[in-house]
Amino acid sequence: MKKKTLNIIKNDPWLEPYSAAIIGRHEDALRKEQELCGPDGKLDSFANAHNYFGLHRQADGSWVFREWAPNATGITLVGDFSKWKQLKKYALKPKANGVWELKLKPDAMSHGDYYKMIVSWDGGSGERIPAYATRVVQDETTHLFSAQVWAPEAYKWKVKRFRPDTRPLLIYECHIGMAQEKEGIGTYVEFRDKILPRIAADGYNAIQIMAIQEHPYYGSFGYHVSSFYAPSSRFGTPEELKSLIDRAHELGIAVIMDIVHSHAVKNEVEGLGRLDGSYDQYFYGDGRREHPAWDSLCFDYGKNDVINFLLSNCKYWLQEFRFDGFRFDGVTSMLYYSHGLGQAFGSYDDYYDGGEDTNAITYLTLANKLIHEINPHAITIAEEMSGMPGLAVPVKDGGIGFDYRMAMGIPDYWIKTLKEKKDEDWHPTSIFWELTNRRADEKTISYVESHDQALVGDKTVIFRLIDKEMYWHMMKDDDNMAVARGMALHKMIRLVTASTINGGYLNFMGNEFGHPEWIDFPREGNGWSYKYARRQWDLVDRKELKYDQLNNFDNAMIHLISGVYNFQSLPVVKLWEKDDDQVLAYMRGDLVFVFNFNPVKAFTGYGVLAPAGEYEVVLSTDSADFGGYGNIDESVRHLTQTDPLFAPSGREWLRLYMPPRSAQVLRLLRPEPKKPKRTPKK
Repeated sequence: MKKKTLNIIKNDPWLEPYSAAIIGRHEDALRKEQELCGPDGKLDSFANAHNYFGLHRQADGSWVFREWAPNATGITLVGDFSKWKQLKKYALKPKANGVWELKLKPDAMSHGDYYKMIVSWDGGSGERIPAYATRVVQDETTHLFSAQVWAPEAYKWKVKRFRPDTRPLLIYECHIGMAQEKEGIGTYVEFRDKILPRIAADGYNAIQIMAIQEHPYYGSFGYHVSSFYAPSSRFGTPEELKSLIDRAHELGIAVIMDIVHSHAVKNEVEGLGRLDGSYDQYFYGDGRREHPAWDSLCFDYGKNDVINFLLSNCKYWLQEFRFDGFRFDGVTSMLYYSHGLGQAFGSYDDYYDGGEDTNAITYLTLANKLIHEINPHAITIAEEMSGMPGLAVPVKDGGIGFDYRMAMGIPDYWIKTLKEKKDEDWHPTSIFWELTNRRADEKTISYVESHDQALVGDKTVIFRLIDKEMYWHMMKDDDNMAVARGMALHKMIRLVTASTINGGYLNFMGNEFGHPEWIDFPREGNGWSYKYARRQWDLVDRKELKYDQLNNFDNAMIHLISGVYNFQSLPVVKLWEKDDDQVLAYMRGDLVFVFNFNPVKAFTGYGVLAPAGEYEVVLSTDSADFGGYGNIDESVRHLTQTDPLFAPSGREWLRLYMPPRSAQVLRLLRPEPKKPKRTPKK
């Protein structure tokens, strides 16, 4: 293969010195695909472990159960059906390649029965949850987990086919359990009936759901997974999750699953830790087994059985639940032997110095290829902070194949700015560079803050801006300067971030209206309280509070952006930036975005060079509806003024009144095309 055949290298000549590594990774993935599927096979035909392993009801009503456990010397199912005793009737028989199998008559177990495996190995034995269990439930009294026989009538989907709208992709990141007002755990049904209508009204066209895969510790936010094929039973049944997804599709909302393939919980009874008694069945057996920062276990992506387990997991969620794609968690940790810890990633050398986990890169490449093979319209997003080139480049072009990568530097930039800079030191040149500095061949998801910035020990943007004043001064008739500043910057930060996207925009639930305080799940340190593990929707529903105004602005911003077809693909054309004035202006399509970050100066007749024509104001952060002062007259139309100096460029002076800490969006009015005259009939 010639190095020029890969578009990733063609599109970025700076990658030329690393072409051997890039081509090598690409060929590794192709070789592994052929090894798994055969010369003419497809990944879709290979990734079917979930249809073979686990518990399945046959067409004649009988049952078959299989488990991959190469180190086991014996496996027996115990459960309600055996009065939790080890009966010979429920003992599995060994087959080839570490597979164990049990076939049972129809009356041997029933829908709803609880069960586990008793696995024996040389030197020990223990209770285990099957690796491919699709329903796992925690006992409220003992807090122990059991698998559950789950064979209800097939769910009848209302929406047969759904295609996500990604032009642009506007994501509402959410958590089922903490989505409700109550101090407790919310359900799939409550989310479907109470929260989805809010999201639809807000204008977002996708939800990204966290904590779907079963996890023993609720406070892990779903990132310490134990049962990879089981939707968390804390929130309801699998059918209720399907109903949620079905309803979202009815509302035109895509459903993205936050999938965790980067590591697994260490628990041995509930998880995969030592399912067959060995340490290296699913995970590395050496010093790489335990993640040094996350107190979890690292998958061995070099094993075909592990690849099959994870690829089949992607296929299972896509087909069984009709998720529209995945946000892969912890991709940086997967890509490097160091998990990216303590590395600066300051140059291309850092991505090709031999510290990359080629097995993990191969797995991610195959996962993206499989997902898009099953559903060409599926969405894949990488949570990755190192900036590895090619992550969101198609596999055929030499990339790893994600559709988007999270722009994780943007929230870090905003937090750093809020913590370290005075308002008068905010520089538009820095803001614009940070928001638009990205690889031309990779799409990103931009965001001000996700769930990460809302966790206890950190602060949301609104709380950094207003802090304790939020508790006392959020009534609409209370003109508190700290609140006024915070609301103004909250709106401006979101508008400048959302309007410069090159792929999509993400918001964590409640942050659109400035949800106060932090997220803190029940734990011993807080008395197992749910006070901070919920969303206080009454704050935005109460019209006497200013949260309503922030929500109104977010709605207007999202609807404005989504109203422009392929907004994310329009070039961002800088029109003006002046750090001493703290003014920034740029154009996308017919929309001009103008920001005055200056905390004290209002400008009258301030000139911005823009395409000649007439403009109307379509959005103002200073609108009284959004908690502003209403100093921008939105009814005024603006005609540009000619300047001979700039006449050859087609730009003229667009002169505006700009209050301090305000932004406005103007639309260039295009003359309607003249209708052709109709020739009268003779």
